Amino acid sequence: MDREKLARQFTQAIPHAKALSMTIDSLGEGVAEMSMPYDTRFIGDPETGVIHGGAVYALLDTCCGASVVCHPASKGGTATIGLRIDYMRAATPGQAIRTRAECYHVTRSVAFVRATAMDDDADRPVATATGTFTVEAG
Repeated sequence: MDREKLARQFTQAIPHAKALSMTIDSLGEGVAEMSMPYDTRFIGDPETGVIHGGAVYALLDTCCGASVVCHPASKGGTATIGLRIDYMRAATPGQAIRTRAECYHVTRSVAFVRATAMDDDADRPVATATGTFTVEAG
Protein backbone atom coordinates (compact mmCIF):
# COMPACT_ATOMS: atom_id res chain seq x y z
CA MET A 1 0.00 0.00 0.00
CA ASP A 2 1.29 3.48 -0.90
CA ARG A 3 0.60 5.30 2.38
CA GLU A 4 1.75 8.67 1.04
CA LYS A 5 -0.64 8.47 -1.91
CA LEU A 6 -3.45 7.35 0.42
CA ALA A 7 -2.75 10.25 2.83
CA ARG A 8 -2.84 12.75 -0.04
CA GLN A 9 -6.15 11.32 -1.29
CA PHE A 10 -7.52 11.35 2.27
CA THR A 11 -6.62 15.02 2.70
CA GLN A 12 -7.81 16.10 -0.75
CA ALA A 13 -11.19 14.46 -0.13
CA ILE A 14 -11.90 16.76 2.84
CA PRO A 15 -13.78 19.85 1.58
CA HIS A 16 -12.61 22.15 4.38
CA ALA A 17 -8.96 21.28 3.68
CA LYS A 18 -9.39 22.62 0.16
CA ALA A 19 -11.41 25.64 1.33
CA LEU A 20 -8.66 26.55 3.81
CA SER A 21 -5.94 26.03 1.12
CA MET A 22 -4.16 23.39 3.22
CA THR A 23 -1.18 21.73 1.60
CA ILE A 24 0.81 18.64 2.50
CA ASP A 25 4.46 19.61 2.83
CA SER A 26 5.93 16.29 3.92
CA LEU A 27 4.83 12.75 4.72
CA GLY A 28 6.74 9.93 6.36
CA GLU A 29 6.07 6.84 8.45
CA GLY A 30 3.58 8.12 10.99
CA VAL A 31 4.57 11.75 10.43
CA ALA A 32 2.85 14.49 8.46
CA GLU A 33 3.64 18.15 7.92
CA MET A 34 1.04 20.52 6.49
CA SER A 35 0.61 24.26 6.09
CA MET A 36 -2.09 26.83 5.55
CA PRO A 37 -1.42 30.30 4.13
CA TYR A 38 -2.64 33.42 5.87
CA ASP A 39 -5.99 34.41 4.40
CA THR A 40 -8.12 37.38 5.45
CA ARG A 41 -11.25 35.24 5.00
CA PHE A 42 -10.28 33.29 8.13
CA ILE A 43 -9.61 36.21 10.48
CA GLY A 44 -11.23 35.68 13.86
CA ASP A 45 -10.50 39.13 15.27
CA PRO A 46 -10.93 41.99 12.76
CA GLU A 47 -9.12 44.45 15.04
CA THR A 48 -5.90 42.42 15.18
CA GLY A 49 -6.08 40.33 11.97
CA VAL A 50 -5.44 37.11 13.91
CA ILE A 51 -6.59 33.87 12.26
CA HIS A 52 -9.56 32.21 13.98
CA GLY A 53 -8.70 29.33 16.31
CA GLY A 54 -11.12 27.10 14.38
CA ALA A 55 -8.93 27.32 11.27
CA VAL A 56 -5.88 26.36 13.36
CA TYR A 57 -7.87 23.49 14.88
CA ALA A 58 -8.91 22.24 11.42
CA LEU A 59 -5.30 22.29 10.21
CA LEU A 60 -4.08 20.38 13.27
CA ASP A 61 -6.90 17.83 13.01
CA THR A 62 -6.27 17.22 9.31
CA CYS A 63 -2.51 16.91 9.79
CA CYS A 64 -3.03 14.45 12.66
CA GLY A 65 -5.32 12.33 10.48
CA ALA A 66 -2.72 12.30 7.70
CA SER A 67 -0.06 11.09 10.16
CA VAL A 68 -2.31 8.17 11.15
CA VAL A 69 -2.89 7.19 7.52
CA CYS A 70 0.90 7.25 6.98
CA HIS A 71 1.67 5.04 9.99
CA PRO A 72 2.98 1.55 9.07
CA ALA A 73 0.27 -0.09 11.23
CA SER A 74 -2.52 1.81 9.48
CA LYS A 75 -4.87 -0.10 7.21
CA GLY A 76 -6.34 2.97 5.51
CA GLY A 77 -8.69 5.75 6.52
CA THR A 78 -9.23 7.25 9.93
CA ALA A 79 -11.58 9.50 11.86
CA THR A 80 -11.05 11.72 14.88
CA ILE A 81 -12.18 10.24 18.20
CA GLY A 82 -10.95 13.12 20.34
CA LEU A 83 -8.60 16.05 19.86
CA ARG A 84 -7.38 18.41 22.55
CA ILE A 85 -5.89 21.71 21.43
CA ASP A 86 -3.90 23.97 23.73
CA TYR A 87 -3.65 27.45 22.22
CA MET A 88 -0.34 28.93 23.37
CA ARG A 89 -0.57 32.32 21.66
CA ALA A 90 -2.23 34.09 18.75
CA ALA A 91 -0.78 33.35 15.34
CA THR A 92 1.02 36.34 13.87
CA PRO A 93 -1.17 38.12 11.29
CA GLY A 94 0.13 37.75 7.74
CA GLN A 95 2.08 34.56 8.40
CA ALA A 96 1.33 31.03 7.22
CA ILE A 97 0.70 28.36 9.84
CA ARG A 98 2.65 25.11 9.65
CA THR A 99 1.84 21.91 11.51
CA ARG A 100 3.75 18.74 12.26
CA ALA A 101 1.94 15.67 13.58
CA GLU A 102 3.37 12.37 14.77
CA CYS A 103 1.33 9.21 15.21
CA TYR A 104 3.39 7.69 18.02
CA HIS A 105 1.34 4.64 19.05
CA VAL A 106 -1.25 2.42 17.37
CA THR A 107 -3.41 -0.29 18.94
CA ARG A 108 -5.88 -2.56 17.11
CA SER A 109 -8.47 0.20 16.97
CA VAL A 110 -6.96 3.50 18.19
CA ALA A 111 -4.06 5.68 17.06
CA PHE A 112 -2.45 8.23 19.38
CA VAL A 113 -1.12 11.47 17.91
CA ARG A 114 0.61 14.65 19.03
CA ALA A 115 1.08 17.79 16.94
CA THR A 116 2.33 21.36 16.98
CA ALA A 117 1.26 24.44 15.00
CA MET A 118 3.81 27.19 14.32
CA ASP A 119 4.10 30.41 12.38
CA ASP A 120 7.42 32.07 11.46
CA ASP A 121 8.43 32.29 15.14
CA ALA A 122 9.64 28.69 15.37
CA ASP A 123 10.64 29.09 19.02
CA ARG A 124 7.07 29.71 20.21
CA PRO A 125 4.27 27.33 19.21
CA VAL A 126 0.88 28.75 18.26
CA ALA A 127 -0.83 25.59 19.54
CA THR A 128 -0.20 22.00 20.49
CA ALA A 129 -2.54 19.03 20.14
CA THR A 130 -2.95 15.51 21.42
CA GLY A 131 -5.53 13.20 20.01
CA THR A 132 -6.96 9.78 19.37
CA PHE A 133 -8.07 8.52 15.98
CA THR A 134 -9.76 5.41 14.68
CA VAL A 135 -7.75 2.68 12.98
CA GLU A 136 -9.51 0.53 10.38
CA ALA A 137 -9.67 -3.16 11.15
CA GLY A 138 -7.42 -5.17 8.92
